[in-house]
Amino acid sequence: MMYYYHPSYSALDLPERHRFPIQKYQLLKEQLNHFIDDDFFITPKQANKEHLALCHDQHYIDAFLAGTLAPKAIKKMGFPWSESLVERSLYSVGAAIQGAEYALKHGAAFNLSGGYHHAFSDHGSGFCIFNDLAIAAAHLIQTEQADTVLIFDCDVHQGDGTAEIINQHEQIISCSIHCEQNFPRIKQCSNYDFSLEHGTKDSDYLKAVQQAFELTTRLHQPDIILYNAGADIFSDDELGHFSVSLSGVYQRDHFVLSQAKAYNIPIFAALGGGYQRNTERLVNVHKQLFKAAVDLF
Repeated sequence: MMYYYHPSYSALDLPERHRFPIQKYQLLKEQLNHFIDDDFFITPKQANKEHLALCHDQHYIDAFLAGTLAPKAIKKMGFPWSESLVERSLYSVGAAIQGAEYALKHGAAFNLSGGYHHAFSDHGSGFCIFNDLAIAAAHLIQTEQADTVLIFDCDVHQGDGTAEIINQHEQIISCSIHCEQNFPRIKQCSNYDFSLEHGTKDSDYLKAVQQAFELTTRLHQPDIILYNAGADIFSDDELGHFSVSLSGVYQRDHFVLSQAKAYNIPIFAALGGGYQRNTERLVNVHKQLFKAAVDLF
């Protein structure tokens, strides 16, 4: 089991009071060093244009990399364009590709970034530039390392970009468990959508995750699961709208990882969303995924 991290994940100069908690990646790495040896961390390589083109329009790729996107497209993306944004985007996608390949061979791998499921084929949205998990899935299929890939998305927001992209990829199965009354306002059609109500608590949430996992793995027998472990299901998340406790977050992550292990399905997990002004508290929510990983693998 290995963990993928690059300093560029937090090396983004954002305007004051910007909504995205960019420092969470660096702070999480520092926290994980207290109980995970540094030998278990891998520095990823950048994804290339060919990787991106597996799921994204070439004109969009070229415009983003060159910094020639229209102002409207940059606003929708949620980040001001910069060379640093290009760098961290390519490292995040690279980590997903390399981590998924590692998981196929060794059982499990984790990225301290990723889960950028609002990225559509031809534009970025909601702090997501390129759809890392969709690209990793398409890469595994193109290179014949996998026949069927399940993207199991437990971020509180629907994986609308993922749903749009995988419509062109029959061997990729998308399952989204999310809050119905939350961003995005217009939902896309995943293969499986579990829309839960505002204020959903531990019991109902964990029941939905269990049902979704058992249904999708039984019907599709995936060669690998790409897991978006969003921390924004937590009750104190400022953009979440669920009422799931910290224990509930850990139980979700433990369930998904333990079931993948029990059924001998390789799993690669990405960090997903999480939005609290108090970054230390937010990091503690993200940390539940890694506590579960250490407990199981």
